[in-house]
Amino acid sequence: MENDSVRIDKYLWAVRLFKTRSQAAEACKKGKVLINELPVKPSREIKQDELFELKKSPVVYKYRVKQLLKNRVGAKLVSDYLEDITPPEELFKLDVEKNMPYFKREKGTGRPTKKDRRDIDRLYS
Repeated sequence: MENDSVRIDKYLWAVRLFKTRSQAAEACKKGKVLINELPVKPSREIKQDELFELKKSPVVYKYRVKQLLKNRVGAKLVSDYLEDITPPEELFKLDVEKNMPYFKREKGTGRPTKKDRRDIDRLYS
């Protein structure tokens, strides 16, 4: 590639971390994209072999830029441009959240009573 840097919002969209470029830019504005532990603006230029973090609750993903690109690529080709270096401890947070007990109340049943609240609290403790 001729250029040695690309806008971070464009790169995040191109490697399919966000569905649209405006969503990638919004994540940057909200401080969910970090380089060197500092939030970045959507216009921040990113270079090859640079590391960045992406906060998607409850996990903070870490990535390394393998190659730069400007156009969106197919899902199978993303691994050629981006390396996921997220520690296993962070990914474990997803499993914990997935395996949490879930309590669903029927729609229209109103607020829980004191007894209902105690039962719900007992379920989660």
